[in-house]
Amino acid sequence: MTNPTLPDWYARAKALKLDGRSLIQGRRVAAASGEVFAKVSPLNGQVLLEVARGGAADIDRAVVSARQTFDKGVWRNQTPGARKAVLQRFADLMMAHRDELALLETLDMGKPIRNALGLDVGAAARCIRWYAEAIDKVYDEIAPTGPQALALVTREPMGVIGAIVPWNYPMLMAAWKLGPALATGNSVVLKPSEKSPLTALRLAELAIEAGLPEGVFNVVPGFGHEAGEALALHMDVDAIGFTGSTRIGRRMMEYGGRSNLKRIYNELGGKSANLVFADFDDLDRAAKTAAGSIFYNQGESCNAPSRLLVQASIADEFVARVAAQAQNYQPADPLDGATVMGALVDEAQLKTVLGFIASGREEGARCVAGGEQVRAESGGYFVAPTIFDGVRNDMKIAREEIFGPVLSVIRFETEEEAIAIANDSNYGLQAAVWSTNLNRAHRVARQLRAGTVHVNQYDDDDITVPFGGVKQSGNGRDKSLHAFDKYTELKTTWIRLD
Repeated sequence: MTNPTLPDWYARAKALKLDGRSLIQGRRVAAASGEVFAKVSPLNGQVLLEVARGGAADIDRAVVSARQTFDKGVWRNQTPGARKAVLQRFADLMMAHRDELALLETLDMGKPIRNALGLDVGAAARCIRWYAEAIDKVYDEIAPTGPQALALVTREPMGVIGAIVPWNYPMLMAAWKLGPALATGNSVVLKPSEKSPLTALRLAELAIEAGLPEGVFNVVPGFGHEAGEALALHMDVDAIGFTGSTRIGRRMMEYGGRSNLKRIYNELGGKSANLVFADFDDLDRAAKTAAGSIFYNQGESCNAPSRLLVQASIADEFVARVAAQAQNYQPADPLDGATVMGALVDEAQLKTVLGFIASGREEGARCVAGGEQVRAESGGYFVAPTIFDGVRNDMKIAREEIFGPVLSVIRFETEEEAIAIANDSNYGLQAAVWSTNLNRAHRVARQLRAGTVHVNQYDDDDITVPFGGVKQSGNGRDKSLHAFDKYTELKTTWIRLD
């Protein structure tokens, strides 16, 4: 029975007026070619709307708009306080339109409405607000050159930033790029994933309503091999902030070299290791966190701890506890406010995840939970939370990023073995250590090659700390004051004092 105190999200969805056209120079425009593509909702496999299929001509229009606006200085020459005020209004409007943005996010990529509403919108707005607040509190420098000179070291906006974001957290990943890029005075061309373009387009409208000058923030939807490639190759784009797969991240680096040597900042995939030692004294909490961290957002998180390393002496007991927790993450209707796990983003991702599950079985891992498609009658793309035990670190499900609700359990005997297994990966985004031995926690954390190491928790987070990885998990950092480094140039002005 429907809870009468909860919103009727289906009624709200029917009332939405969806617009899939690009937003360039403050106006909604069709693709130059006139082409569109069908955006299918993962909830039921039905077409939501037709979206402009942006290509090289559309990217060029957006970049020209961004460049002209930047050169005129209508945004970059505003005082930090003035830019702050606009971005604060932008964040306020995001929260005022919270329900609409959450609904667009759920319809677009399948996550539960409770997560889109309870986390994504608020986190994205807080990101914009934090960078707005930070920008007039970051000081330039005077170098200690001696009395014969005055050397100023100042930060200046780069110019035109290309932002390419993925489909798993479309709004939040956009905010991580937009916050520091806009706060420092740049213009931005955003290319959202073709699988989830709706919130990006709506954010651009809200930014203009907040007072951002037209042309500063442009959005061109389209496919990666068309619009994304054109943006990364454009000779008048100064930097690319990219979040996505390692495979495409390699191409981004090539595009930077083939074009104008633009800066390429990649936040890529992960195969994060979650190490649980026998001395940890609250296995229930560790098991609850292990399950929640991999099954949240349907496992479609680059930092998901998809490799669970458990000390052999507690492995049987611990795996049973995690499997019991998996029952709390059974997929259901994403527009039901009680649902905690939704749909995978599209049919292609469904087939990919099911292919990995088949591979795990073929290579000899034991499937102790899930392992199948569910709710197929809905027309949507749902997979049960899946746990494999007896996994070796050379198996495909332990080596490759699955981007779905699939957990691989690997057993270890010693601390040294656990560290070796954890580091035996092409990725290095995040990791975790569970131990009540303070020396061990510090010792292991220092030896794990990852951009973030959690201790006795997973995925506690804040905008004040950087996010990013090592090895093939990318370079550069989103979030924190360090993100300003990606979107500004340092200039030295040397003044001789006679």
